[in-house]
Amino acid sequence: MRQSPRFLDRLRQNASDLENHVVDEFLAGRLDRRGLLREGSRFGLALPLIGGLLGTLDPFGASRALAQTGQKDATIRVASPTPAGAVEPVTVANEGGLVMLMQTGEFLIFDQPDLVLRPMLALSWKANDDGTVWTFTLRPNVKFHNGRVLNADDVVATMDRLANPKNGSNALSAFRGVLSVGGTRKVDDLTVEFHLDAPNGNFPYIVSSDNYNAIILPADYAGDFEKTFIGTGPFKLDKYTAKVGASFVRNPDYWGSKALPARTEFTFFADQQPQILALQGGQVDIILHLVVQGAQGMLNDPDVKIIKTRAATHRQLHMRTDIPKFADKRVRQAIALSLDRPALAAGLFRGLAEPGNDSPFAPVYPSTNKEVPQRKKDITAARALMAAAGVPNGFEATLTTERVQEIPDYAVLVQNACREIGVKLNLKIETDSAYYGKAQPGQSDWLDSEMGITDYGHRGVPNVLLGAPLLSTGAWNAAHFKNPTYDGLVAQYTATTDLGTQRELAGKIQTLLLDETPVIFAYFYDYLMATSPGVSGAVNTAISQVFLANATIT
Repeated sequence: MRQSPRFLDRLRQNASDLENHVVDEFLAGRLDRRGLLREGSRFGLALPLIGGLLGTLDPFGASRALAQTGQKDATIRVASPTPAGAVEPVTVANEGGLVMLMQTGEFLIFDQPDLVLRPMLALSWKANDDGTVWTFTLRPNVKFHNGRVLNADDVVATMDRLANPKNGSNALSAFRGVLSVGGTRKVDDLTVEFHLDAPNGNFPYIVSSDNYNAIILPADYAGDFEKTFIGTGPFKLDKYTAKVGASFVRNPDYWGSKALPARTEFTFFADQQPQILALQGGQVDIILHLVVQGAQGMLNDPDVKIIKTRAATHRQLHMRTDIPKFADKRVRQAIALSLDRPALAAGLFRGLAEPGNDSPFAPVYPSTNKEVPQRKKDITAARALMAAAGVPNGFEATLTTERVQEIPDYAVLVQNACREIGVKLNLKIETDSAYYGKAQPGQSDWLDSEMGITDYGHRGVPNVLLGAPLLSTGAWNAAHFKNPTYDGLVAQYTATTDLGTQRELAGKIQTLLLDETPVIFAYFYDYLMATSPGVSGAVNTAISQVFLANATIT
C-alpha cells in the first residue's frame, strides 16, 4: 500500500542526504522500483521508506515462500567441486572451498542475485556525507554455534584479520586501498564504524556475501576452521571429510527462521560429468555449478531444472603492454577487432552469455554506460591497424592459459581469429595450479605470460575488477598496464555515491579501455545451477554460493 505524502515527509526528515537523494531520483523517474531497492539498499535506506522490504528477519524470505509446498525436514544433497586445499575463511579462493564457508557462516549483508543488498548479521548501515565512514548496526541476540553471543568485537577482529597482509588474506583483492587494519572500530556492542582509506560509494558490497571470505568469525578464532566450521548460520557442522564431502544439520538456536531441511549433504567431485550422472541417477538433488561445455544435453532436459543467474562472470584476455610485441596499442586493438563476440557467446555458451566490450563494466551493472559503442569484428580495420603499427605481416606469440571449463576452446577460437590478421599464436594450456603458480610476479605464468586468458568470477559491483587487474598498482595486473589517467578515473568512480555520476565516469573508463585495450573482455556468461524438478527454495549466487535454509524437495 502506498504511504501518504505526510508519512513519507516525516520519514524523510530523519533520513540522510544520501538517502533522500535516492528517494528524489525515484520520484523523478530516474530509478525504477528495482533501482530504488538496489540503490536504497546500498545506502541502508530507512526500511519504512521502501515498504519494509529489506527489514525481514529472514534474508531469504522470498525463497521460503517458494518452498512451502515441498517436504520439510528433508535431506538436500549437493554435488560440489572438491575444495583445493584446506577450507580456511581468510585464504580460501577456490569454488569448492568457498561454498563450504557459508554453510555455517554468515556475512554482515547478503548480496542477492539481482544485486539488491539485504540485512544479514547487520540490521542497517549508512555512510557519512563523503562516503569515508560507514556505520553498521548489528543484529542483537545472534549466537555462534558454541553459544557465545556475537558482538562488535567479533566484526572488528574478523575485518582486521582479512585486512592484514601478513595473513595471506584473499580478501585483500577487495580491501586493498579501501579498508586497512585498525579501520574497523567498535562504537558499542552492536555498532561498528568502518573508517575507510578513501571515499567509497559501494562499500557495503565489499563486506557482503560478495566478498566470500568475509564470514564473521569469533574474535578469538585461532584457525582450524575445518574442525568446527564455527559460525552463526542456520546449519551446524555434522561431518567434514577432506576430498570426500561434508554434512550439516539444522541449528536449533538460529536467530532467524529455522532451516526447513533437517540435513544437507555435499559430495565432492573432481569433474562435471560424474556430477551430471549423479543428478540423473538420483544420487544428488543439486549441481552447484553447471558449465555449458559437456552439459548441452541437460539444458533442455525436462527432468532437470536449470536456475540461471545473469552475472559478470567472464574471462580476461591480457596482453603485456610492457613488451615490444604488444606495446603499440594498435596491435592490441587489432586483436580485439578480430573476435566475433556474438558468435563466441552462441558457440561457447549456447547463447547463455552477453558480448563484452573490453572493460569490466558488464551489462548487468547499473553503472555501465550503455551509450559507449559496442566493439565489433572488423578484419579490414584490424589489418590496417597492424600495418600502421609496422607489422603488416603479423608476428608469433604464445598464448598461455588454464585447462578450466570453456577456456581451452576459447583459446583455440582466439588463435583462429588472430590468424586472419597474420598473428600466429602458439597455445600453452596448463593446469590451473601451474598457471597461477604462487600468484606473484616472477613466480606465475598468469602474471608473467606475454598473453594469457584468466577466469574471473562475478562481483556485485565492478570495483575489484577495475582495481586489481588494471590499476598501475593492481595485484592482478597481468597486462602490466600503467595509465595515470585510468587510475584517476577509477579513484573518482570509487569515491562517488551518485549512480548518475558513476555512469558518467564509467563511460570515460570504458572509452579509455577501448582505446588502450590492455585486456579483452569478450563475453560475460550466466551462472547456471541444476536441480532435480522437485527442488524449491535453494538460493544461489553467481560466485558458487548456495544457501539451503529454505530448500525443500518433493
